[in-house]
Amino acid sequence: MSQQKLDEHMNVAIVGHVDHGKSTIIGRLLSDTGSLPEGKLERVKETCRRNSKPFEYSFLLDALKDEQAQGITIDAARVFFKTKKRKYIIIDTPGHIEFLKNVVTGASRAEAALLVIDAHEGIQENSKRYCYMLAMLGIKQIAVLINKLDLDNYSEEKFSQIKQDYDEFLAQLKIKPTAYIPISGKEGENLVSISQKMPWYKGYTVLDQLDLFESQKDPEDREFRMPVQDVYKFTRNGDNRRIIAGSVISGKISVGDDILFYPSNKRSTIKSIEGFNAPLQSSVGAGNSTGFTITDHLYLKRGETMIRADQPKPEITSRISANIFWLGHKPLEKQKEYIVKIGSQKIVMELEEVQTVIDASNLGQMKKDRVSRHEVAEVILKLKSPIVFDLPHVNVLTSRFVIVDEFEIWGGGIITQALKHATDDYRERLMIRNYKWERSMIDVDDRAEKYNQKSCLILITGDKAVGKKNFAKSLEKRLFQDGKFTYFLGIGSVLYGLGADIKLSDQNNHEEHMRRLSEIANIILDSGAILIVTATQLTQVDLDLIRETLVMPEKLIPIWFGDKVSTDIHVQYHIYDEGNMDKTVDYTKRKLQEHGIIFKP
Repeated sequence: MSQQKLDEHMNVAIVGHVDHGKSTIIGRLLSDTGSLPEGKLERVKETCRRNSKPFEYSFLLDALKDEQAQGITIDAARVFFKTKKRKYIIIDTPGHIEFLKNVVTGASRAEAALLVIDAHEGIQENSKRYCYMLAMLGIKQIAVLINKLDLDNYSEEKFSQIKQDYDEFLAQLKIKPTAYIPISGKEGENLVSISQKMPWYKGYTVLDQLDLFESQKDPEDREFRMPVQDVYKFTRNGDNRRIIAGSVISGKISVGDDILFYPSNKRSTIKSIEGFNAPLQSSVGAGNSTGFTITDHLYLKRGETMIRADQPKPEITSRISANIFWLGHKPLEKQKEYIVKIGSQKIVMELEEVQTVIDASNLGQMKKDRVSRHEVAEVILKLKSPIVFDLPHVNVLTSRFVIVDEFEIWGGGIITQALKHATDDYRERLMIRNYKWERSMIDVDDRAEKYNQKSCLILITGDKAVGKKNFAKSLEKRLFQDGKFTYFLGIGSVLYGLGADIKLSDQNNHEEHMRRLSEIANIILDSGAILIVTATQLTQVDLDLIRETLVMPEKLIPIWFGDKVSTDIHVQYHIYDEGNMDKTVDYTKRKLQEHGIIFKP
């Protein structure tokens, strides 16, 4: 057998209504294939005997005490076993309706599924919900296991009726199961070997069907995608590496490959591939957590996606169409902010439109302005910043997402379309700017060491006639006297200088003035200077625009100067005029030291 075959693996989810026998089926599969640790079966049987409790194969999976006490699976358990063809990870997802979000989390990692229906109890609402969720997550290979036929004397008629009823439902979803298999998990019928008690069945066993599932395109053969988890800087013993760390979702990359980071569109080349207490590698592929050094000194942050420059680019937009499954106690509704998570990306979003709400148990369609608990919907989502993803037919691994509300995952889904946003053209220009930006041979760390400071944009705003300019100029003078490289820029210098060709009255022109201010700031920050700017009554929209335009947005420090914040802006510091400018400047200087902009002597 080839090495490639030995290394083949597949994630398979097992889903179904509560008490339909999923855990029993997995436990029996593990036992009958000899995949259990030595002595495990005997120990569990002995524990049951001592507690005067009938043995069940599901106990082999119930590692959590409260799971055994309640008799339900409450989390997605991962079970490992292998056949002659490949290795499997079976993801056992909960069947109880209260734990539907764990199903979304578990099934999102699968490329095939086993869906269990209790022949004695029949098709339940969750039997329908789960199949819809699998389809929504892009899982096409589904084997339906009609379980507990031992309770119906292995009736062919019972099996055929459930198959017919479920086929009629799935046809509405345009889903055709890969197979229907009559089984008894408890008795082990048709799991590993063909049952003699159902001679009317001429198909495959569950184990055979697992091996018949087709592996999707190997993740290493897809486009390279790696969400940036963090950037680590080393300084000890002359080590000046900056390691970009993350887990490779798909594709493969090698030293010397040209790379891009989305959504910033910054470019560089792989210099080395790093591992913790591991030798240097020349290449790395999907499934590995790793680190990279690159040839250019770039400011990167968590949430960027690394791609190979020679491969097709992902989608990037701040407006998407998606299919979602909502699990929150409170409805998903408009004019409320949530968090979308894809990989390491965490982006604030709002519900723009509910196109259709679908009852997953009967596929009835409703027109609503919100999505209630356990409902499926086709929606349009509006994001505060651009999101990087692939469409499902390109790479389903990077098209699935979850929605977080109040620190809890309450929804999940898949992106179906990238929609046009009013700011897309503007962002496209920013990406081209970032790609074309000519970097100096002197990087920002060298300048920081030389000047004994970090560059930043101190943006001072507030109401009219509160002394903002006097404060800004006094701060500039103090920093200059302390030997810092600093410069004060009043907004008037932009409005009547670089912006003299556009009118002040038009709101669109106001945005253009903010953009030009940011472009000036980019150049000055790149020089290593501390830039101090004043502007009256800036809003959060202004701040977001400036932050988005900056090459290094983390270098922005917004300050409100005055007694009361009178706009919706979120500032780093709120500084009052205490009638003693020296004292106010001293306080601000201490804050800059705490922020790591200027270093304490």
